[in-house]
Amino acid sequence: MAVTWKLALLLAVSSAAGAKQYDLPATPATVAWGHYEAGATPVLTVRSGDTVVVHTLITNSPKGLEAAGLPAEQVEPSLRAVFDGVPASARGPGGHILTGPIAIEGAQPGDTLEVRILKIDLAIPYAYNAFGPTTGFLTDDFPYRRVKIVPLDRRRMVGRLAPGVEVPLHPFFGSMGVAPPAAFGRYDSTAPSIHGGNMDNRLLVAGTTLFLPVHAPGGLLEVGDGHAAQGNGEVDITALETSLTGTLQLILHKQGEGPATEAAYPRAETPDAYVAMGYDEDLSNAARKAVRNMIAFLVAARGMTRDDAYMLVSTAGDVEVTELVDRNKGVHVVLPKHVFVGR
Repeated sequence: MAVTWKLALLLAVSSAAGAKQYDLPATPATVAWGHYEAGATPVLTVRSGDTVVVHTLITNSPKGLEAAGLPAEQVEPSLRAVFDGVPASARGPGGHILTGPIAIEGAQPGDTLEVRILKIDLAIPYAYNAFGPTTGFLTDDFPYRRVKIVPLDRRRMVGRLAPGVEVPLHPFFGSMGVAPPAAFGRYDSTAPSIHGGNMDNRLLVAGTTLFLPVHAPGGLLEVGDGHAAQGNGEVDITALETSLTGTLQLILHKQGEGPATEAAYPRAETPDAYVAMGYDEDLSNAARKAVRNMIAFLVAARGMTRDDAYMLVSTAGDVEVTELVDRNKGVHVVLPKHVFVGR
């Protein structure tokens, strides 16, 4: 039954260039609940250059949303189906409902997966924000739980957070990652690491390209944790959490193809800047990793000396706190491309 369901919905459409486009819904058969895993069975296999329209689900339960005041009829049927259809044994250790894994034909450890984020659409007209007594950055200040449903105005692209307060919407996926090395086992979706995952990087909007190092055969990309908007730090542990639909082109770069496309650690590229990331339980160590990763990229891809790269990051780069709340803290370095004149 599950195979028939997937075959009916994963429709491939040939393009003029020979690549294909797939539609991947979020169903009990096509989600990974709370984990990334090298030994997972892919729900879809594509070739390099193919595009996947990925449907993702909000990180809350139907009961939780209804308890926060959302009318029952506004809960997505697909969310109810996943909560009813995914057994407890398949859930955890984290809480994110991720769509995938998607295998890329020929991907092997040492390769790099390029994820071109072509488009991200709001799937529902609401989001939520929440904090609790054991989560977030200020647990001593807020030793209680609160959940708020936030209406989203898709025409004006704002979220109405409070009376007279509108938050501009810039949708992105909080979690985009490949499988970690097999030694990680079933890895908790909470903490970002060398595989990407729950990076919560608000720069990963449409038009940005993400580069992820491949650690397992097939790569095994998973996507979810939709955010309509988020501030750097994500201090109360949630953004404007919502369901999103993303159009992603997946391009495989084989090991040794060239330094500009290789990634030993997650990094990204916006139309205007290079972005290097770092994750660690210690915020200072996360910053060191991010700065070192930017230096390594500049040396390999831009031909700079290590000394000059270090100086450039200090004089033109911005070191920003990505998030403070996912066990591994996140830091990213943003370097504008305009500093490279005539190169």
